[in-house]
Amino acid sequence: MLRMRSEGAGYADTLVSSMGLSAQAETGARDARARMNAPDDFILRAVDLVHQYGTVTALDHVSLDVKRGEFLTILGESGSGKTTMLRVISGLEKVSHAAQLTLDGVDVRDVPAAKRNCTTVFQSYALFPHMSVEENVGYGLKLRGVPKDEARRQATDALSMVRLSGKGTRRIGQLSGGERQRVALARAIVTRPAILLLDEPLGALDEKLRYDMQAELVDIHRALGMTFIYITHSQEEALTMSDRIMLMRRGRIEQCGTPEDLFDRPASRFAAEFMGFDNVLPCTVLAVSENGEARVDFNGTVLSGVCASGANFKEGDSALFAVRAERLAPILNEQTQRAGNVIACAPADHIYRGKYTDQTARMADATRLKIRSWDQSATPGQFDAVTCRAQDCVILSH
Repeated sequence: MLRMRSEGAGYADTLVSSMGLSAQAETGARDARARMNAPDDFILRAVDLVHQYGTVTALDHVSLDVKRGEFLTILGESGSGKTTMLRVISGLEKVSHAAQLTLDGVDVRDVPAAKRNCTTVFQSYALFPHMSVEENVGYGLKLRGVPKDEARRQATDALSMVRLSGKGTRRIGQLSGGERQRVALARAIVTRPAILLLDEPLGALDEKLRYDMQAELVDIHRALGMTFIYITHSQEEALTMSDRIMLMRRGRIEQCGTPEDLFDRPASRFAAEFMGFDNVLPCTVLAVSENGEARVDFNGTVLSGVCASGANFKEGDSALFAVRAERLAPILNEQTQRAGNVIACAPADHIYRGKYTDQTARMADATRLKIRSWDQSATPGQFDAVTCRAQDCVILSH
């Protein structure tokens, strides 16, 4: 898993300096990092949100706390409720029911969108084509009554931050897709909202531009210390950019945790499959240890793994044995005695995918396993079994 986020203050301090931000901005970034370490300092608190469109429940009793300075990604497939969640936070939708909805300590359940201290960046950019780049960026400042010279200075600073210095006089139609997205981002951050909401902002960009913008968003987030709430259906975007991920399904939170939590320790079958566990196999629990590991039986083969968070297995329970394709390694018969979990199988076929190779293995009962190799120098060959470490396997409720 590739992570763009870098731990520790050193990276952010270097970034702030390299971007030429003011001493005030440097102090703000450091203060935001300090605030994130204060467990009770939440910029957004939402308790028991329910939102309906007619008879359809888009949010089903959802509760969420967001720390100041956090990069939270709301992840999910179409129809999961993630965009509705964003619209409720921003005020674009008046929530049907909420026990609590506070932004920066203020109850905003009845506050219209224009008066909430948050700004949304959309996938469609929503820029004004008749205005110059600088006029687009400074539009929010103009509405707030900021003097013209000061608005121009702040717009210039924001454009510098998104690497568009010198392009303030251009028209929107003269910009590339990536540049337009940067303008939309500059317009959003120039007013320094308490929360920046980003609704799949990179969805219209090609692959290389998406990667570039992911890195820039992380850089800007760290430099400003601003709270970001980011909406996406892309697991890769969520994993590479976020401090924390909230995975949604059918209007509810399926799992919430760090990228490592969701990538390595999914809490349910849905979370496992959504986060890329290609091999999810039915099994029976044989024993559970005090340290949270379990031994299971899969078609006569005894395997070991780590119990999913919240699972409470006992001997004889039906369960699921989950392991990622890249955590399975083919081995020959003579190596099986030295391996950990061993599943007897034979090679079936393989598909070259450029960055990696997918290979399918077939067991005696025709069950298929997927193996992924990132070693492009290796040629798929013969093997008698696959092996994986117990700590790379998760035992899930059926």
